[in-house]
Amino acid sequence: MAKKPTVASDWLCGCAGCHMSLLDMDERLVEIIQHVDLTATPITDLKQPPAAGVDVGVLEGAVNNSSNEEVAKRMRERCRVLVAMGDCAVFGGIPTMRNRGCKQAALRRAYVESESTVDGRVPDDPELAVMQEARPLDQVVEVDVYLPGCPPPADAIYLALKELAQGRMPELKGKDLDWH
Repeated sequence: MAKKPTVASDWLCGCAGCHMSLLDMDERLVEIIQHVDLTATPITDLKQPPAAGVDVGVLEGAVNNSSNEEVAKRMRERCRVLVAMGDCAVFGGIPTMRNRGCKQAALRRAYVESESTVDGRVPDDPELAVMQEARPLDQVVEVDVYLPGCPPPADAIYLALKELAQGRMPELKGKDLDWH
């Protein structure tokens, strides 16, 4: 029996909706899962980082901080093919909207001026202090396959994963990425 290809996934900065779209594929996801070994993913109990030698890595979300950079670089090092899934990973999506505004003013509004504030001060968190600009995945690591959309259509996710599981690079056309 031939060795099954391995697949790992993770998410960075974003809403995790693209990972939830994997679950929207219903029986088709079960079909793919029967033909691969899922080694790491945040949507199951397999939350550890992937080991080296993973065939396909799927990353969702923009790169938002040093922790995101580490995850992206680790996935790139350990995965033969890296997929950027969703608008946040492909071009920065919603997380990059904050790049345009004054970070300190946004933190003040969220933590000091908001009615939901507990103690009326910006938390002393090193990640908030540096709050890097959000960036698309390919500004940090090389990406092999792009699946745009917020989230990408389930059919496009299915087609890409099916092709990758069979050792082929997917050739997605515009019609594959349109909502039907």
